[in-house]
Amino acid sequence: MSQADDDRKRVAEERARRLKGFVGHTGWRYFALAMVIGGVGGFCFHLLRMPLAWMMGAAVFCTIAAMSGAPVGVNNRIRQIMMVILGVLLGSGFSPDMIDHMPKWLLTMVVLVAMSVASAGGVWWLLRKRGGYDARTSYFAAMPGGLNEMVMLASVFGANERSVAMMHAVRILTVVTTIPFFYRLMYGTVSSVFDAAAAPSLTVRDIAILVACGVAGALIATRIKMPAGMMFGPMLASGVVHLLGWTASKPPGELVACAQVVIGSAIGCRFVGAVFREVARDLLYGFLAAILLILIAVAFAQLGHWLSGLPTDDIALSYAPGGFAEMSLVGLALHADIAMVATHHLFRIFAIVFVGTWFYRRFVEPKLRAPPTP
Repeated sequence: MSQADDDRKRVAEERARRLKGFVGHTGWRYFALAMVIGGVGGFCFHLLRMPLAWMMGAAVFCTIAAMSGAPVGVNNRIRQIMMVILGVLLGSGFSPDMIDHMPKWLLTMVVLVAMSVASAGGVWWLLRKRGGYDARTSYFAAMPGGLNEMVMLASVFGANERSVAMMHAVRILTVVTTIPFFYRLMYGTVSSVFDAAAAPSLTVRDIAILVACGVAGALIATRIKMPAGMMFGPMLASGVVHLLGWTASKPPGELVACAQVVIGSAIGCRFVGAVFREVARDLLYGFLAAILLILIAVAFAQLGHWLSGLPTDDIALSYAPGGFAEMSLVGLALHADIAMVATHHLFRIFAIVFVGTWFYRRFVEPKLRAPPTP
């Protein structure tokens, strides 16, 4: 077995192990507590008419609870099911106009590759040279990939898993909370989950089609091992049936709100066990890295707009250094081109996982293993 095959096997085993467990504390009573706290947070943000209220409120409240020592946790399988629901919702936002824009995505994806290299290099310099982190931890904390994927790779290759997890969690939390607020300040109100899910009344036929999209999309995507398959597969299936005009319906707003609470609570539960005085450095550099990544994304979004002519806002959301699920929801709330945002984030995660792993194994690890020169 080659080194690459061995690495892929180890990552697959680590992914399977994590998907069977919980984010945070393990146990259904801890999951119930997280849902109560997350639900209260989402409801409070909803009353305040905050953007992405149910996800952001759950994330903020569960983060505070986790760092205060509350025994909260989110079951990963429940989270995966909620991602299926969100995928079906995102697919309902597909429009015929996106087909005309697809050829231009090639240009913005080329810029995305350049942006990812610049982002990783900038954050690596920040963590390694200014933060004093070791080379392995700096590398995997700097890669702008998915949180789960980066933490798994950090575990497999011997980086400081806690520091990598903390910094990526702070990155996602910072991006998810700052970008919607910025858009609200710039453009006014942002759609709530109930606005986004507004659609004609569901019939039995509509329900059957939406359920089929979720189940078939998730099964096929996981079968072919598509990154973020539990969300991207249902999104593609739902997008196809909506483009074909088979249905104009969407999952009910109440169900989508529940899904957002689970996703947001999972973000917060990443901070379980994080005592502030012990992880203050990780939190600080995670925040600084997030700000640096946002600035780089905005700069490259201008370049992408100049090359492709696509809306700068759509490109900025496609380049924003958040998670796939989280940024797709942000795009939905901000009326962006959902297909473009989701596809670019999936491409980024896929490229980072495979190219980033190859680059580390080919160039970084040999230098770390080499004996020091006298």
